[in-house]
Amino acid sequence: MNSAIVAGSRPDPLSLQPALPDLAAQAAADVARALAEDVGSGDLTAALVDPALRMRARVVARQAAVVCGRPWVEAALHALDAQARWHWAVDEGARVEPGGVVFEVEAQARALLSAERTMLNFLQTLSAVATVTRRYVEAVAGTRARICDTRKTLPGLRVAQKYAVRIGGGLNHRMGLHDAILIKENHIAAAGGVRAALQRAQALAPQALFVQIEVETLAQLDEALDAGARLILLDNMELPMLQEAVRRNSVHPGGRAVLEISGGVTLANVRALAATGVDRISVGALTKDIEAVDLSMRLQPL
Repeated sequence: MNSAIVAGSRPDPLSLQPALPDLAAQAAADVARALAEDVGSGDLTAALVDPALRMRARVVARQAAVVCGRPWVEAALHALDAQARWHWAVDEGARVEPGGVVFEVEAQARALLSAERTMLNFLQTLSAVATVTRRYVEAVAGTRARICDTRKTLPGLRVAQKYAVRIGGGLNHRMGLHDAILIKENHIAAAGGVRAALQRAQALAPQALFVQIEVETLAQLDEALDAGARLILLDNMELPMLQEAVRRNSVHPGGRAVLEISGGVTLANVRALAATGVDRISVGALTKDIEAVDLSMRLQPL
């Protein structure tokens, strides 16, 4: 954990990322839940197929996308056929064009039929997150700003979606309420002000990846900087105010803090926000406003 985020030197934005858990174990757990709700006690329709039959499945993209989700896709089929043999035509994090083959796999026909929806659900969803993230990352290219995710994730899929954000080129914010401190307006009001909230946070800092405080006014920004805050979230500020916040931060005698923008960020305005000189821009739309990538799977005889 990093206790130097309350006071001291300015942290590197990359150092603020939480560690992801073991992806193989996480994918297996996510897939187990997904198969339990879909296959349940058994796939009645797949029972029409000869259990000895093996076939080849090919997944094709119907739209351009950044491919993401391989650990979850493979876990879904391996749960039903440990002998499945894969050929990925597109690397994780690479772009596929409409009509492009994403992967081919040889396995038991029953396993392919039963795992199809679970495999595609993960691949469609995580590729969508990676694709949207890549668009935002490309939109701010050449500025100092890094694109970050939020806790606005699909319930039960936080690790998977945060992994997809990384594949798309973004950074992860805190994993949850348990690993970092984000002091928001209600915390500030309950604690008795910005300085009081930061002082109380110092006692918990050794347990936290970082301590961040949200400010809504320039006066609160000044108070946070004077109190030694090293990571500050600028909430829903208009461009002129953001520009002034960056200026004040750059000349503060206590040293420059990492500034992050949050609220109302879209692809249409993210470039202008990044041009203010902030370090990070958090975007809830990376994980909550996604549209699944259109994919198709077809079975073929061997």
